[in-house]
Amino acid sequence: MAFSAAFSTSFYTPQNSLFSAEKSNKLFLKKCSLFPSQAEKRHLYQPLRYKGFFPERCVGTVKAIKFEKGFKNVEVFTKEHVAVSLAHDVAQHSNKFIRERGAFTVVLSGGSLIKYLRKLVESPHAESIDWSKWHVFWVDERVVPKDHLESNYKLAYDGFLSKVPIPHVNIYGIDDALEADGAADVYETTLRRLVKSGVITTSGSGFPKFDLMLLGMGPDGHVASLFPEHPLVKEDKKWVTFIKDSPKPPSDRITLTFPVINSSSNIAMVVTGAGKSNAVYSTLQDGEKTEKLPVGLVSPEGDLKWYLDIGAASKLFKE
Repeated sequence: MAFSAAFSTSFYTPQNSLFSAEKSNKLFLKKCSLFPSQAEKRHLYQPLRYKGFFPERCVGTVKAIKFEKGFKNVEVFTKEHVAVSLAHDVAQHSNKFIRERGAFTVVLSGGSLIKYLRKLVESPHAESIDWSKWHVFWVDERVVPKDHLESNYKLAYDGFLSKVPIPHVNIYGIDDALEADGAADVYETTLRRLVKSGVITTSGSGFPKFDLMLLGMGPDGHVASLFPEHPLVKEDKKWVTFIKDSPKPPSDRITLTFPVINSSSNIAMVVTGAGKSNAVYSTLQDGEKTEKLPVGLVSPEGDLKWYLDIGAASKLFKE
């Protein structure tokens, strides 16, 4: 059973739900600052508050909203502050992996995910991230030209990649001149080459291990191009596969498989909108069901964190 939460306007207001303030106290900043070398003044944010439980969210410190069933790493924000929190965490991951191994491998998805990366192209992240060390991939792609309106590449380029100085050679789109099966084979060959060269690390089971995978979810609970009850959900040998009968157009796509997705060091699951609340509830609250939605099969070797807005999280809480 989920813990009780109120959504009335008397309880949920900008003043008591979202804390945004400036602090200049040096001791406070020493504890909470995301960028200790930055100026002392810093905007601070925390997730929405629910009846008696106030998740702490100072810059650099996160406590997830508490569920009676013990779910961890789930945060609920307004839509605007999904972007704030996501940018904060992506920047932290980027700094960590670049410091540790000189590269940062990040996997993008399509849909609304890209618009929630918008805070990364603003200060302080735009200046503090070493974009030259980023290597960008896609968890799935529609087999269409890169300038097509249905292209995940175009979506990411227009909304994010064109605004940051990531070297073009470090952006790995599919070969859009090929059919779906050929494009999948070439993409897997590219991943294998980058594993061999050390750009991508590997998991204990031999699958590529990306540093951060940014996933969205469809209203039906699909992730990547892995749809409910489709045979590809059970693919456990290939790194990259293809689908020519996608229930959501366009029909031809390539997609990473679950063994690759679940080899990730970190997965950010970004889900917004009331239309996805049933799938969120089914996955987080009814997670013990034997027939799981594809999103329920996301179980990385590393960390999984959910970024939800009020609409997507609404069925997790009782009035």
